[in-house]
Amino acid sequence: YSTDFEVHRNWLAITHNLPLSQWYYEATSEWTLDYPPFFAWFEYGLSHIAKYFDPKMLVIENLNYTSHATIFFQRLTVIFTDILFIYAVRECCRCANGKRAAKDILEKPAFILAVLLLWNFGLLIVDHIHFQYNGFLFGLMLLSIARLCQKRYLEGALLFAVLLHFKHIYIYVAPAYGIYLLRSYCFTANNADGSLKWRSFSLLHVTLLGLIVCLVSALSLGPFIVLGQLPQVISRLFPFKRGLCHAYWAPNFWALYNAMDKTLTILGLKCNFLDSTKIPKASMTGGLVQEFQHTVLPSVTPLATLICTFIAILPSVFCLWFKPQGPRGFLQCLVLCALSSFMFGWHVHEKAILLAILPLSLLSVQRVKDAGIYLILTTTGHFSLFPLLFTPPELPIKILLMLLFTVYSFSSLKSLFRRERPLLSWLETIYLVQLVPLEIFCEILFPLTPWKQHFPFVPLLLTSVYCALGITYAWLKLYVSVLTERIPVRPKAE
Repeated sequence: YSTDFEVHRNWLAITHNLPLSQWYYEATSEWTLDYPPFFAWFEYGLSHIAKYFDPKMLVIENLNYTSHATIFFQRLTVIFTDILFIYAVRECCRCANGKRAAKDILEKPAFILAVLLLWNFGLLIVDHIHFQYNGFLFGLMLLSIARLCQKRYLEGALLFAVLLHFKHIYIYVAPAYGIYLLRSYCFTANNADGSLKWRSFSLLHVTLLGLIVCLVSALSLGPFIVLGQLPQVISRLFPFKRGLCHAYWAPNFWALYNAMDKTLTILGLKCNFLDSTKIPKASMTGGLVQEFQHTVLPSVTPLATLICTFIAILPSVFCLWFKPQGPRGFLQCLVLCALSSFMFGWHVHEKAILLAILPLSLLSVQRVKDAGIYLILTTTGHFSLFPLLFTPPELPIKILLMLLFTVYSFSSLKSLFRRERPLLSWLETIYLVQLVPLEIFCEILFPLTPWKQHFPFVPLLLTSVYCALGITYAWLKLYVSVLTERIPVRPKAE
């Protein structure tokens, strides 16, 4: 089992045994509580069921405790909470574009979308093999998206506000929600040329949205504000001392940046441009979650990543405001916000790629261009999750599961858009095919070489950097598609 088993076991113990005032101070384990209060209350509720399975799992001092009953209980809770995800997928499928008539139900966009979401390889291995509770969290996000598509704006806003107080990583897509609600709900009409009619501004609608945000935030953070512990909660939610990269480099811009720094360092040493005695001994590829200084390139600070993320998100937000396309434009902006934060965020986890993959699934069944981008992002993003499952028995499982999902994704979307242009260019196809020899080298050939003893990080480095190229390409291609798209003018009625 993964370290996340111990993380959540410890959170069960903390919330079950300690008063609220000590939840965000307890530090017996290195896996301290670092999720927002709603998730802490979620763990508190589960702990009162857990005591009937194995009370020993609720002892704070029982670090790294495990038992068959503990594992069964934690696995069962993930499966049970996935009910919300299943319901959310059903609601999203009801919003799927139904213009493409198909006699066979297997070729209908709604059915394909349901399979792409419910059978998503990344979510399956992260939640049900590695272990996390992403299913019901993504269920909240997809349900909020469905409600916005159904023009049930207040319900969508409420669901997203609740989601933010379950897991704060979703704050990266908050600009998409904020701008879309402001443009579509707070302003009720457009001019004939599609521009905003400023006189249509509704103070009532803004007030209702503000009340939802304030009430949810008060319910979540209010007790800690009363206790004077809000700064402590914030410091736990945003631990900037953990370093730029996670233990395994997420395949983003900083992976390429780090790789470039390492390459320049090696070249500098060989050419005697650098003094080996002045180079830090710690390696950023060694799997340590700490703060490191780059050797050749400028070191990156949390503020620098925040600025880069803000700049990367900005064009998508402008498009959502000035080139409104309804739910489709909102989804495009949401995916770009998720990808931009993944590309440039501080201490990004590799699992965060799912934040872009799942909503992009909704776009993939609507247009062939989006389907092609989806296939590139999904294949590379899912492949980058392989290092999460690193034991020999898990090797055939992850390969088979990804193969099944990838084959279905390609075949179903190809069938859906068979009358249009090819989904991928030949260069894109070659890039994806190269993932096969990369996996063979990393899993089979490299362990047999003497390099394994001296350079154990090489497989992770190669996987991260190669996948970063594909994810960066998909991000840029989606951005170009959004920025160059011409929007037909459809005035919004009063």
